[in-house]
Amino acid sequence: MAHTENLTETDVIVRRFLALDLEDEYATNNKRRGLALIFNQERFYWKLGLCDRYGTESDGRNLEKRLKDLGFDVRSYDSYNKAEVEALINEAAQADHSDADCFLLVFLSHGEDEHVYTRDGKISIKDTVSKFKGTNCRSLVGKPKIFIWEACRGDQHDDPVTACDAVDSRPMTNEVVVDAAAVHTLPAGADFIMCYSVAEGYYSHRDPINGSWYIQDLCELLEKYGNSLEFTHLLTLVNRKVSQRSVEKSRIKNALGKKQVPCFASMLTKKLYFHPKKY
Repeated sequence: MAHTENLTETDVIVRRFLALDLEDEYATNNKRRGLALIFNQERFYWKLGLCDRYGTESDGRNLEKRLKDLGFDVRSYDSYNKAEVEALINEAAQADHSDADCFLLVFLSHGEDEHVYTRDGKISIKDTVSKFKGTNCRSLVGKPKIFIWEACRGDQHDDPVTACDAVDSRPMTNEVVVDAAAVHTLPAGADFIMCYSVAEGYYSHRDPINGSWYIQDLCELLEKYGNSLEFTHLLTLVNRKVSQRSVEKSRIKNALGKKQVPCFASMLTKKLYFHPKKY
């Protein structure tokens, strides 16, 4: 019998942590994959002074196909006004997702700071996401809530740089110790993942025919690996693929050669896979 009287409190916490199943995955055996909303804003009310987003139609079609292939119930809304968008989001947040694996929302539009634009106004990303927290949407507690934002988050253009050889290639470690005895409840903000086409403060690039860089590359990788690769690993590949692009043609001379890198913020508590559904 092991002696535990000499173990410190930290030792006990670490042992509990190591006893967790670190390969735990979100359930994918529910009846439905889940609802996927796509808000695709191409045109805007003239008073907003925003240009039409040519190419976003390609993004919408591409995303709709990829998400349907993954088993999502996809509902697309093109150039809706603020009241209509908010009503649809509220309806989704109040719906019963008990028989679904997850929930997904995509917004394709112009943006600034932490807002995105509808046809006639703008909505807060923070307020939109908060509607799906565990305290507000009980049927999604413990399930992944995926938000994808294809929009500018500022007007800065990312510059190209040349990578240097690593001076020290030894891996860095960053240990996180948790109390495994307290995992019976979840924070209301758990199980979200926020996927942005670009880092905060920067400009998001879009081709007027083929669509945005981010959605093009996201859809390509979803087609190849959507059913097999863990989702945050797939998003990392998207980051890498987009970062290898650069502006080759532009009416704005200062934009030539500029770059872009997406980012994501994960509050997921398990690994996220979209294993094929067996209907």
